[in-house]
Amino acid sequence: MHDLTCPHCGAKFKVDESEYASLLNQISKQEIEQEVHEKLATAEREKQNAIKLAESKVRAELQQTLADKESELQRAISDKDSEIVKLKSQANQKISELKVQNSEELSKLQSQTAETIAELKSQIASSKTEQELAITKAVTAIERERDELQNRLNAKETEQKLLETNLKSQYEIELKNKDEMIAYYKDMKAKMSTKMIGESLEQHCETEFNKLRPTAFQRAYFEKDNAVSKTTGSKGDYIYRETDEHSNEIISIMFEMKNENETTATKHKNEHFFKELDKDRREKKCEYAVLVSLLEADNELYNQGIVDVSFQSGFDKMYVIRPQFFITMITLLRNAALNSLQYKAELALIKEQNIDITNFEGRIDKWKDSFAINSDRATKNFNKAIKEIEESIKKLENTRDALIQTVKNFETANKKLDDLTIKKLTRGNPTMTEKFAELNKNA
Repeated sequence: MHDLTCPHCGAKFKVDESEYASLLNQISKQEIEQEVHEKLATAEREKQNAIKLAESKVRAELQQTLADKESELQRAISDKDSEIVKLKSQANQKISELKVQNSEELSKLQSQTAETIAELKSQIASSKTEQELAITKAVTAIERERDELQNRLNAKETEQKLLETNLKSQYEIELKNKDEMIAYYKDMKAKMSTKMIGESLEQHCETEFNKLRPTAFQRAYFEKDNAVSKTTGSKGDYIYRETDEHSNEIISIMFEMKNENETTATKHKNEHFFKELDKDRREKKCEYAVLVSLLEADNELYNQGIVDVSFQSGFDKMYVIRPQFFITMITLLRNAALNSLQYKAELALIKEQNIDITNFEGRIDKWKDSFAINSDRATKNFNKAIKEIEESIKKLENTRDALIQTVKNFETANKKLDDLTIKKLTRGNPTMTEKFAELNKNA
């Protein structure tokens, strides 16, 4: 037997082993159900968090890569301008240093010569007669030294002028190279908005891809989209698909190439082709849609190279690029897809875990049904046992009452026995009184 206390009313009652075991089973069943629901909720939250984390990380990496490429181009142009300014400053500084240095040397030589001549003249004045010959020789030597110094100074000036000419020529060549490089970058930017010469845009993109196909895209498929959609009646230009070594698709891109002659009267805009491109992407089950465009040549938004138009157009995973970023775009999306393979594997694992949880729930439901059947049977047996126990209790209570009554009768008999004396027995009985009197007398 176990003593239990009601948590509400505080009443105490006893239960036998079978009732106690039933209560424990009910408590265990509630705990199991609660734990199962908590685990299911936790798994669902982890799955949603993993999906959001994978999407945000891929989006952040792609945006960071695009920003890095743009800043790299701007930094290259800025570096070239800085180098030009620096080279000009160095040339001017070098020329100034040479002028200062030569002027200092000339001043020094002139000062030394003047001092020497003044000293000799002073000596001549003091001893003119005695040292005329020596002074004449000395003056001649000084004049010769002066002439040599003057010749050296002239040679130094000639050398300085030659050096200045060489430096100017060198810096002019370097400035010319820098100007040519700046012109190259400007020309490259201008090519973003001009028609390619000697080949169509589609041929250009296909040629650029085929150059790298044997080395960088060995498992890639890049061919023209020749299948016309039965629902929309349209088709894209090219489809790019790539798989891993297990033939699992890594990435797929629908490409559309748009170009127009400069003499075209009606100028198209990139946004005119977004809707059709999105339909082709969905029809061919491609993950991304990329418009390779030479339209809107003066639009600075598209001239920056790679533009994500998913938000402004309302079409998912759509980009507009200039032709020179064709290979770069494939590489960026491909690297992002390779980085997300791990998250895809984790999501697949989570799906498998969800399937396991579903199977587990099925087994739990089956176990619940089986447990309910056994519980009903146990409840019936328990009620039957309780009923039999109650009947037994009633019989035992009747037996107890009979025994209590018997005890009371015994107590009454004992009390009567204690009250029994010879005096009471012989009262009103002369014969017995006489017999007891004789026994007492003999004793």
